[in-house]
Amino acid sequence: MTVRDDLPLPDYDHLPVGSLTSRIRTLGSDDLKTLLGYERAHANRVQVVSAMEHRLNGLAEGAQPSGGDPAAATPEAPPAAEGGSKVSEATTGPAMNPPSQGDPTNPAQPRSTG
Repeated sequence: MTVRDDLPLPDYDHLPVGSLTSRIRTLGSDDLKTLLGYERAHANRVQVVSAMEHRLNGLAEGAQPSGGDPAAATPEAPPAAEGGSKVSEATTGPAMNPPSQGDPTNPAQPRSTG
C-alpha cells in the first residue's frame, strides 16, 4: 500500500477536488495508478475515482500528460502578503458629520418652526 509521503502529488489529502482533477492531467499512467490505488483505499471519493479512471482510459488511448508541474503552488493558497498597509492620508475618505441623533443645533438637522 502506498503511503502519503510517496504520492506523486504533494499534499494530496488536502487538495480540493477541482484542483485534483486538473493536476492529474500532468501525471503519467504509473503515477496516476498509484494515486488511484491510494484514493480507493482512503477517501474513495466517487468524483475523484471517476476522473482518474477517465484520465487513465485517455492515456491508454494515446493522450499525453499535459505540461506543468503537479507540485506547483496551488491556486487555492493565496500569495504571501507584501506587508504594510496601503491606507494613508491620501487614501482616506472625506470627513463626515456624525448623525444628528436628535440634536437641534446640528446643521444637518431640520429646524422646526414654532
